[in-house]
Amino acid sequence: MSRWLLSGASGFLGTALRVRLATEGHEVVRLVRREPATAAEVRWAPGRDELDPAVLDGVDVVVNLSGAGVFERPWSPERREVLLRSRLDTTSTLARALAARAGDGADRVLLQASGIAWYGTERREQPATEDTAPASDFLAQLSVQWEQAARPASDAGVRVVRLRTSPVLDRDGGAFVPMRLAWSAGLGSTLGSGRQWMPMISLEDYLGVVAWAARTPGAEGPYNLTLPRPTTNAAFTDALARALHRPRLLKAPAFVLRRALGELAEQLVGDMHVVPRRLTADGFVFAAPDVTSTIASALHR
Repeated sequence: MSRWLLSGASGFLGTALRVRLATEGHEVVRLVRREPATAAEVRWAPGRDELDPAVLDGVDVVVNLSGAGVFERPWSPERREVLLRSRLDTTSTLARALAARAGDGADRVLLQASGIAWYGTERREQPATEDTAPASDFLAQLSVQWEQAARPASDAGVRVVRLRTSPVLDRDGGAFVPMRLAWSAGLGSTLGSGRQWMPMISLEDYLGVVAWAARTPGAEGPYNLTLPRPTTNAAFTDALARALHRPRLLKAPAFVLRRALGELAEQLVGDMHVVPRRLTADGFVFAAPDVTSTIASALHR
C-alpha cells in the first residue's frame, strides 16, 4: 500500500482515480481549499502559494489534476486568465513544496497533468510524438507554461511525469456524456469534414497509465496519453453509431462550429494527429488500443 496526495480530486478524473486507489487499498489524501471535513483532507491555498511541505511526509505519489475546465465557457481575456492561473498556481505551489522536501530521503513522484493540446491543431504529415515542439496557439502555450511550473520539483531531483492527456472517454464523465446523449437522441453528427485526426483514451487506460507511471522508476518526462492506433472523427462517429445502433445522418460544418464557438471550435475540427510513442516503447499495454475498443470500454466499463 502507498500513500497518494491528490490535487483536483473532486473532478471527473480525480474521482475515478480516488475510487480506483481506494479499491486497491492505497491511502488517499485530498488537497482542499476549505476547512477539512475528514482526516483524509488537507487544506491549502495555491493562490497564495500556501502548502505546508510537512504534508508530504509519508507521501509516495503526488497527482496534480487541478485546472479550470477548458470547454466550460468562451475564452474571454478574463477566462484565459482563470485557465492559466488555475493551473500555474496549483502546480508551482506543489512543485515548490516537493522541492523543499526533496532532501529528506523519500522517493516521491509527481504525476503532473498536461494536455495533448501541446501539439496544436494544424494538419501534419507525420503524427506528433513527445519530441515534437509545441504549437503557438493559446492552449498549446498554456500547456507549455503548465509543464514549466513543475520545474522546481524536477530541478530538485524529484521524478516528474508529465501526462499529456487527450480527452478521456467514459459514460460517467467528461466529453463522452453529452456525446452519448446526443447520439442516443438521434442528434449525433460528424464534425467538419470528419477527416481530422481525433485523439482520445479510455478511462481504463488513463487510470492504467497513472498506476504504471507511479510504480515505474524509469518513467519521467512527457508521455502522450492517446490511442496507439489513431482515429479520425468520421471513423469515431461511425463506430459510435454502430455501438449505439443509431444512424449517422447529420454533419456539423466547420464554418458553423467556428462561428458558434470561436477558437474553441479548433479543438473539434482541427487536426490532432498524435501517438503515444514513449508509452508503447516503454512497454505499456493498452486495454483499448483503437476507437472501437475505446468506445466499448466507455459504454460498458
